[in-house]
Amino acid sequence: MPPFVYRITEYEPEDRDRDRHGSHTAAEDTTSDHGPVEAAYLQAIAAFAEDTGVNRLAVREPGVGRHAHSGLEPAIDDGYGLAGLFPPDLSGFHDGAEVTLSVGLELVRVMLRDNGARCCLEAAGGFTVRVGWDQYVYVTSEKPCQGALARTRALGLFPERLERSPYDADDADDADGEDGEDGEDQGVQRPADGDFWDRLRWSVAMRKAAVLEEEYVDGASRRHRLTEDTLDEVRARITPRARLTVWPDPSTEEPDPLFTAVLPDSDGVLRARWRTEPTQSDRDWAFLRTIRPGEICTGTVTEIADFGVTFVDIGGFTAMINLPELSWRPFDHPSDIVTVGQRISAEILDVDMKSERVPLSLKALQHDPMPAFVQQIGQVTTGVVTRLVPFGACVRIEDRADGLEGFVHLTELAEGDTHRPEDVTRVGATLAVKIMDVDPSRRRIGLSHLKALTPRQR
Repeated sequence: MPPFVYRITEYEPEDRDRDRHGSHTAAEDTTSDHGPVEAAYLQAIAAFAEDTGVNRLAVREPGVGRHAHSGLEPAIDDGYGLAGLFPPDLSGFHDGAEVTLSVGLELVRVMLRDNGARCCLEAAGGFTVRVGWDQYVYVTSEKPCQGALARTRALGLFPERLERSPYDADDADDADGEDGEDGEDQGVQRPADGDFWDRLRWSVAMRKAAVLEEEYVDGASRRHRLTEDTLDEVRARITPRARLTVWPDPSTEEPDPLFTAVLPDSDGVLRARWRTEPTQSDRDWAFLRTIRPGEICTGTVTEIADFGVTFVDIGGFTAMINLPELSWRPFDHPSDIVTVGQRISAEILDVDMKSERVPLSLKALQHDPMPAFVQQIGQVTTGVVTRLVPFGACVRIEDRADGLEGFVHLTELAEGDTHRPEDVTRVGATLAVKIMDVDPSRRRIGLSHLKALTPRQR
């Protein structure tokens, strides 16, 4: 059954506009809104709580700092109106904090007086209380609360049944006349979980991150200077369900935040409803959650670095292929294997959430010729000399399309005392070789030119 939603006002229905806010249009005929009318609101809410069986409330979506005054008397700028209810640092006034019904009613009084603090009050059983536009109070309950309705009318207030609250999750932004923080889909909210703290610790160690901003209620925040030694202490002091933003050193020329998160509850569940404006790192994190090692991905080669790493765009995230993972066959430069702009498929080797890196392997999707090549030990073939080194020659076996190379030691090039491979062969020359040994684990093939020759050829 859908909940029962009531809008409670001090204004008669004929004195209200029929827009989404129901603004009051008649002239005020009282001299104070801090007296009997305010008391009537609090008694009405207490009656709804009694009918629902509620004696404790949870603070949800708390905020401070906005003085959109609409009452007859000026707001009291005294610690956002929370002085006496919470300490000056607002300890205990955070998302999810539990308060007694009496403290909850005092929070409603603060909101009715536009003193700067605001929140939703919730309890199990679908009970919620909000103070909205033009000092309207919205109460939701899973029970019809007929006794509370009668009590509200007897107090001189006007309860009105609605199909839904304008503060339901889908309409919460519209109720305040605001869109999402960046006017677009925010995506999946990053939680300040173990991966987040590992990422933060790595960023501090790499001198990338220096400051953690903690927004403990909407409109109030504090900044913590970070070092590797202080990070755990800072983490222990963070307010429950706080919104976190990581910044570089203020002295740098990088004013943009590095990444953001919202603190989950101790059971790991993210229950806070507020969101952060995602950074590129947050978008990368959201993408990395969707992939796993061993999966095959498709992407476009975007860059071949001078140091040999190949960068690949896989769905907006830049992954990389290190030199050894490009191919089984020998090559001189990555451009021998791939080109910028080429679409490739590769296997995901790892998803490193700490450094936000994804190494790929192109050769994992290729056939490894080495194990089968073991069967050719003892055979004689021909190859092309590709390199000469002081102690021998590298030879690419000609009948191998995979470009396998073996090595002929100087002692296997010619009989007698041969001091230089150049005395026997040259780069580009064709050489008869016998396959002497194949070690797949070490990627080594031992060849002999001498043993490939007949006695007469020697």
